[in-house]
Amino acid sequence: MNWDQIEGKWKQLKGQAQQQWGDLTDDDLDRVNGKREELVGVVQERYGLAKDEAEKQVKKFETSCNC
Repeated sequence: MNWDQIEGKWKQLKGQAQQQWGDLTDDDLDRVNGKREELVGVVQERYGLAKDEAEKQVKKFETSCNC
């Protein structure tokens, strides 16, 4: 699935993101609102990761999304 599809279905996919990153709050996910760079930033911030590691995790999420 490409990111445009994820962004369009964000409300349905928020649960999957919550499962992958349990430390993200509903407010975090609402703030992201399907934007890839926002998600990378929130994951990086919450988990104290380097940007490349956060990017890698978001890429994994992108390829594993079920719709």
